[in-house]
Amino acid sequence: MKPLITAAGGAVAVAGCVAGLLYLGPAAESPAATAPAAAAPAGGAPAADTLGTARKRTKAYPRDPVGWALLARAEIERARTTLDASRLEVADHALRRSVALDSTRNYDAVVGRGQLANARHLFTQGREHGLRATRMARDRPDGYAVLADAEIQLGHYPAARAAAQRLLDLAPGSAAYSRAAYDLETNGRPADAGIALERAVDSASTTGERAFAQTRLGDLAWSQGDADRAAKHYRYALDSEPEYPYAVAGTARVLAARGEPDKALDMYERLTERAPLPQFLLEAVELRASMSEPGDSGPGGAEAALTAQVRLSRADGGPVDPHLALFAADHGDPAVAVELMRREWKHTRGVVTADALAWALHRDGRSGEALEYARRAAATGWDNALFHYHRGAIERALGLPGARRHLREALERNPHFSPYHAVRAKELTRK
Repeated sequence: MKPLITAAGGAVAVAGCVAGLLYLGPAAESPAATAPAAAAPAGGAPAADTLGTARKRTKAYPRDPVGWALLARAEIERARTTLDASRLEVADHALRRSVALDSTRNYDAVVGRGQLANARHLFTQGREHGLRATRMARDRPDGYAVLADAEIQLGHYPAARAAAQRLLDLAPGSAAYSRAAYDLETNGRPADAGIALERAVDSASTTGERAFAQTRLGDLAWSQGDADRAAKHYRYALDSEPEYPYAVAGTARVLAARGEPDKALDMYERLTERAPLPQFLLEAVELRASMSEPGDSGPGGAEAALTAQVRLSRADGGPVDPHLALFAADHGDPAVAVELMRREWKHTRGVVTADALAWALHRDGRSGEALEYARRAAATGWDNALFHYHRGAIERALGLPGARRHLREALERNPHFSPYHAVRAKELTRK
């Protein structure tokens, strides 16, 4: 089969690929770093009744290890679509039951443990489980899905591409095209990414798959500065899955760009009440800041919520959402942002982590050191407006001649890449 993902150049073939990322993080190019979004397990997202079916199976056959593993994977998928992280604890319990019943050749449990690790952003563990699963069954796709998810988050891009290509060969499907699209966009091939996402829509077998793929098409259009096309895809996503969180956030972003910030802010506020993810909260904070209303009035506001999340992230010592560091860098204590991202850099060395660390260092007055990480963020060729802006601001602080070029590229790429930072990018180009 002609490969869909190649190291450089070429068009997207019609063949297909496998699962989308299980990462429970952002999909869109927001006022914070862009990161891979959640997608579905290999072979397609579970149908609406999959969770109920899995529960019935474990009740009928409580000694069946596969049943418990499938229940765990259904719970992980429901966590992905609802952003209810409490379901991950239920999945963990189900996986423990499965392994207790069969700890030797339990492929489904190994895959489930990899999916759970990736969903919790424990990507080194996810990689270990993915490798084990692919060794257990070289011709089954789900292990390669787990492996590719982890490798791409760890910044092991050639290894991620190899795993994704193997998935292409084994199991074409909607979630697979979504994965290929992320690889292609990250490597500077947005046109090919768009083709892959269109095929993800065409091959979607569930409303969840369709909503995800349409949202990613909206994200891609938004990242290229096409707000009208982005709005169309977000609307299609919401037609498939009303209140799909990432499509709601995308719609709010478009409203702000169209000069309706009050409507956008109202949408963010309703969204963050049910899904207080750092990405959505940060977008709300920065939209409000661009409206000359610095901060929220009460302790329940987006700024207060992010401040609390930063404090918890420092205390728990676990994975760090880059949006928290970017919030701390721009609206809190830059030294804390550096602390958080240095910790995260020890575990994940992808371009998103590099960009967030670069910005934290710059905001903490260490632009010389920041430039090293800004260059790492550009290593794959991702034409990301926020990355361009960050690098341009860093080079401007260092007096380097290429600063204006990066700032202009950010604005040319997407003049509305951030209601907060786009204004500053324009100011810097005039200095």
